[in-house]
Amino acid sequence: MSTPRGFTVRRARPAEAPDLASLARDTFVETFGYLYRPEDLGAFLETSQSVAAYAPLLHDPRVGIWVAQDPHQGLVGFLTAGPCKLPVPQREDRAGEIRQLYLRAAVQREGLGTRLLALALDWLAAEGHAPLYVGVWSGNLGAQRLYARYGFEKVGEHDFPVGNQLDREFILRQKKAAPPSPAVAT
Repeated sequence: MSTPRGFTVRRARPAEAPDLASLARDTFVETFGYLYRPEDLGAFLETSQSVAAYAPLLHDPRVGIWVAQDPHQGLVGFLTAGPCKLPVPQREDRAGEIRQLYLRAAVQREGLGTRLLALALDWLAAEGHAPLYVGVWSGNLGAQRLYARYGFEKVGEHDFPVGNQLDREFILRQKKAAPPSPAVAT
């Protein structure tokens, strides 16, 4: 699916694990790197933002990964979704989760995050996941506003480890139906 500026939004391919891991590392550091000691950031990137972390997800039919691609810059954003793994008390069996949504700073506010989110929400609904959850760093007000527009409300908190540092993360749950999305890409 193409966007007005020529970006393509589509499902990620298994062969893209190295590119996806590189994008995940770059966007995490660009967005949050300043918050961490080098050793904590390095440990997190090594375990959570590596080819070894993404390759199995790209082969798992229970996980959806979408990418935004610029015709000149390659991958510029991604979203991962699947069964809920957040520490939600009495989590419903079919609960789903938006796990990650990252864009390079240069392409933020182009509508790509909204497009990726809409595709993932449609996919999660089609897969029978309900309710839907997302974990958001307590200091990421922009992401909290985005998810609020889609009916997500805070229902809890937990500590998210980045190396030895623990970040306070809000757990949001979708309380109402999301606005209709423009289209679903498979």
